Amino acid sequence: MIMINGAYLEGGVQIVRTALALSTITQESFEVHDIRKGRKDSGLKNQHLYCVKSLQELCNADSEGAELGSTGLRYYPKKIIAKNLDIDIGTAGSITLLLQALLLPAMFVSKPITLAITGGTDAKWSMPFDYFNNVLLPQLQRFVRIEAKLLKRGYYPKGSGKVEIKINPKFKLNDFSDFNEFHDFLKQNIQPYDITEQHHLIQVKGVSHASRELEKARVSERQAHAAQGILGRNFNVPIKISSEYQDTFSTGSGITLWAIFSKDKNDIDENNPVRIGADALGEQGKKAEIVGQEAAQNLIKEIESKAPVDSHLADQILPFMALTRNSKIKVSEITNHCRANIYTIQKFLGDVLTINEEEGIISAL
Repeated sequence: MIMINGAYLEGGVQIVRTALALSTITQESFEVHDIRKGRKDSGLKNQHLYCVKSLQELCNADSEGAELGSTGLRYYPKKIIAKNLDIDIGTAGSITLLLQALLLPAMFVSKPITLAITGGTDAKWSMPFDYFNNVLLPQLQRFVRIEAKLLKRGYYPKGSGKVEIKINPKFKLNDFSDFNEFHDFLKQNIQPYDITEQHHLIQVKGVSHASRELEKARVSERQAHAAQGILGRNFNVPIKISSEYQDTFSTGSGITLWAIFSKDKNDIDENNPVRIGADALGEQGKKAEIVGQEAAQNLIKEIESKAPVDSHLADQILPFMALTRNSKIKVSEITNHCRANIYTIQKFLGDVLTINEEEGIISAL
């Protein structure tokens, strides 16, 4: 039983989600204690329980402590089963945070599967769907073929957004005698991550979105226009930000931007894509122009760091990096979230990741 301190550094539930993902593929049971210790509402919340429930469907896992408010969890994985999953979080709980637990083991099933997930697509303190689709997924295609579709936006508090993820595996865990053999195979056959320079900025893209009732106020267009204005004054490259409206159960808006870089000005490197993202969410009483400006300023800050991996992508990419050998990424900021993720990964895979604090580089040995 692997023992994990859920209060390590910031004590966020990302520790639990990463542990669930790695436990399921390594088939190593774990116990985590002091989940969200010190928070006003400590322990597991509804959206966290769906991470456990989803993986129980994927591998018939057993668990103890998977209940609202629980500050401790034991998880016992079993063999992964290739099956389609239809998951309804029931609230505006983040779909992309659920995928932090579910996606990694689902990538290595024995046949193509589809994940249909209902919940929040654009929520506070989590990556929006557009960031997931346009910044993170390009980094995972070396492992698997994934197609993600946004069927409906879901804003706080009612959520009810819908996402469909089609996974066509390239490498199948069940083809190997155990995880160690599978891990050795991946380290020998997966092209290492080599993302240490931005190179040339080629273009900036984005999606500005809002619920249908905000269309008369042109909220989506105003967000996009404000972002485009700031970016256009700072960068002499094509900038394309689309605007869209959807019927949603709760009123909301947001904007996600991503900058695309390449070593060759005339060709984008698909093997080691360099994409830096930023986003902002609308709130009641917050002008659309402020939302657009906030996203643009966040993106500019990341670009001006000269690092090719933004601080949020660093968190997301680490479990996948840990499956490779001789990988290296340079990040704009090594956050406590990032350090907590490395701590959790080391519990299952050993000291496979190292940090060069001075240079902001994380490496997979």
